Amino acid sequence: MNITQLSLFLENKPGRLQSALKVLAGKNINIRTLTIAEVTDFGIVRMIVNNPDEGARVLRENHFTCSTTEVLAIEISDEPGALEKALEAFSRHGLNIEYMYAFTEKRNDKAVMIFRFDDIEAAKKALAGEGYKIVKKIDIIGE
Repeated sequence: MNITQLSLFLENKPGRLQSALKVLAGKNINIRTLTIAEVTDFGIVRMIVNNPDEGARVLRENHFTCSTTEVLAIEISDEPGALEKALEAFSRHGLNIEYMYAFTEKRNDKAVMIFRFDDIEAAKKALAGEGYKIVKKIDIIGE
């Protein structure tokens, strides 16, 4: 159920992101969602792609610094207060969120959020007990 996310470290200068995305496009790797965290000299691009192993491989071959991380995609009601309610459940179980971002597509009437927890197995167990649906990898990245 875990989803593999690529984390790409890029210099914060014009054209650098485009160069990395061109490498992925050249290997027919589709980006399903991404977020960018930026600091003065560099940025971290976190993305979910249809083929994370190949994506990481080709980025590294083209001299980009890239790592993989396991994350969870969780369905949350698309209504006011739903994210706060999820965070309350995480807090009850002592789950620490390292970061999160929204998936770009809805699933039926639900929003999908991507979470990185410090203990992903404890998070899965706690979330299942709270009634949250963890989205399967196949439903995020396709076949």
